[in-house]
Amino acid sequence: MTQRITLFGIPNCDTVKKARTWLQEQGLAFEFHDFKKQGLSRAAIESWLEHQNLDVLINRKGTTWRALSDAEKTSASDTEQAIALMMDKPSVIKRPVMLIDNGDQQQVNVGFSVPQYQSIFKK
Repeated sequence: MTQRITLFGIPNCDTVKKARTWLQEQGLAFEFHDFKKQGLSRAAIESWLEHQNLDVLINRKGTTWRALSDAEKTSASDTEQAIALMMDKPSVIKRPVMLIDNGDQQQVNVGFSVPQYQSIFKK
């Protein structure tokens, strides 16, 4: 069974850089999707939300979040409005988002830490 790994993020994000480096050091093949340049579909965000809670997916600590109006911040608790916000301002998404597709099963992980990735890819 082949697994396909896609890492979503932006290339200049430090956490994304660490995740990419870790995956490369482990010899794991992955595709990088720059969602600022390549965009992000509503279907992709909806599929992530099938695996992760909205509160996990939205980065409430970043500069993009802090720059939002109070009305935008409040609207982010509604799933439909939060999806629209993430499509309009992808930097509000906690990075990286890693999709592991095993054909019949998908796994979505948000953020990066060495222990987190070690447990995901334990052999």
